[in-house]
Parts: sequence; C-alpha cells; structure tokens
Amino acid sequence: MSVESVEKLKSMKVADVMKTTIDRINGNATVADAVRLMLKLRVTCLIVNRRNHDDAWGIVVRKDVVNKVIDPGKDPDEVRVFEIMTRPLIMVSPGLALKYCARMMHRAGIRRAPVFDGRDIVGIISNTDIFIALGLGK
Repeated sequence: MSVESVEKLKSMKVADVMKTTIDRINGNATVADAVRLMLKLRVTCLIVNRRNHDDAWGIVVRKDVVNKVIDPGKDPDEVRVFEIMTRPLIMVSPGLALKYCARMMHRAGIRRAPVFDGRDIVGIISNTDIFIALGLGK
C-alpha cells in the first residue's frame, strides 16, 4: 500500500464506505421469515424496525439464528425475531473517522454497526467494508 493510500485512508469517514441499503424486518416476523429474507437479499443481518418513535431499533444476524434458535433446537417458525435480536444498537455517525469506528467496533465486539444521522438509520458499516477500504485505499 502506498503512502498516499495510507494517508487517504486516515482521512476516510464512515460515510465514505458505508452501505446505504438498509434491509429491515419487523420484530413480530418469524425467524424463518428473517432467514428467507436474508437468503433472498444475500445479507448477513437485518435491522429490526422500531414499534414506535420511542422504541429502540434492533438487529438480527446469522449468529443469532444459529446460537439462539438452531443450537437449542427451537423451531424457526415458532420463534419471533424480537426474541433473538440484539437491542439497543451500538450506532455510529456518518462523520466518524474510519479508524475510530474500527476501534469502537473491536472494543464492543461487534462486526457491523448501523449509521445514524441523528434522525434515522442512513446506512450500515461492517468490518468487511473497513477491510475493503484498507485494501483499495479509495
């Protein structure tokens, strides 16, 4: 990696590499519905919609399905997304420096974080997005 690429990477923000497509599901959906949607969209996580403005968003990831449904032998058609999702979310700002985002994700033990602009979730960033940015030095 060139010196220019390293310097450019240092100045990158979350908004520079985040995905702006946000795949969502309602918490009352079954885990089987969530799995079908994840497979159809070819994604590893879904943002769980808030029930109302005062509620917190959630997230359901493949690991939740495997660890909380498949491993204990539960029926994915009987378990609701809200029962296995993580909530509240750890979110990042679009203006956050990529290096601080990576540090926060590492310390929090998460692989992806929704991007929140103060009003709504506007994107999602994963450790894969950060890794790709490092390799490309966009």
